[in-house]
Amino acid sequence: QIFCIDVCAFAVMSNHTHVVLYIDDKKAQRLSDKAILLRWHKLFKGSKIALMYLQGVCLDKGQRFFLNQEIKEYRTRLSSISWFMRVLNEHIARRANKEDKCTGHFWEGRFKSQALLDEAALMACMAYVDLNPIRAKMAKTPEESAHTSIKLRCEHVQAGKQPKVLARFAGCPRKHMPKGLPFELKSYLELVELTGKCIRTDKRGYIEQHEAPILKRLNIQAQNWVKLTTQFEKVFYGAVGKAHNLDVYCARQQHKRRRSIKSSEALFV
Repeated sequence: QIFCIDVCAFAVMSNHTHVVLYIDDKKAQRLSDKAILLRWHKLFKGSKIALMYLQGVCLDKGQRFFLNQEIKEYRTRLSSISWFMRVLNEHIARRANKEDKCTGHFWEGRFKSQALLDEAALMACMAYVDLNPIRAKMAKTPEESAHTSIKLRCEHVQAGKQPKVLARFAGCPRKHMPKGLPFELKSYLELVELTGKCIRTDKRGYIEQHEAPILKRLNIQAQNWVKLTTQFEKVFYGAVGKAHNLDVYCARQQHKRRRSIKSSEALFV
């Protein structure tokens, strides 16, 4: 609610977390100066000048200059994954240390992130995250998977709603596309359920009776889908997407090495 970042999927495991995030930088640019400061002050104390501004005190030219610099920095931070993860992980660490009555580092190291360049990569990663408890044999079905976005979506869909704390499914991609995930919620839930069945050792690489429609739409081979949703972090390093999208991304970022290009060419046909 504070950051200009939407959570598409999450899974909280016993010793780590997975999150799929969407950076809404356009929203960050639309927010007024006052809105930026109010959001930031929900997390941090803020400067004396910012507090004066919010209290309606008239600022001189010099104070306004420093305030503008401060607001610019906060605007950037509110759409930054680094700051989002910093605040989230610090909060978790403080709570855990308080419960265990101890001090020191809680997390083993800094988080790692991968850019998802297209719809196929997004869908594969979301399913990978939502199926974490099932692969770890901590749950039998998606709706029983504690501390996951898929469980939250299942609970709300029974009432014909979508959870407000998660990015919404906006339906199939079209010309005037509203903000949200470019898929049908029903198709995604069916896809996760079907994929969960395929993860069983006696069903690996096999999809029962009918192929999920969304696989055809994203042009992903059925046998590749199981590998994508069980070994996502093992087969990809850095940005993830179809080969041509990876080429564009690397050129834009001036990366000389295209990491995971062979996996992209093999799995995203």
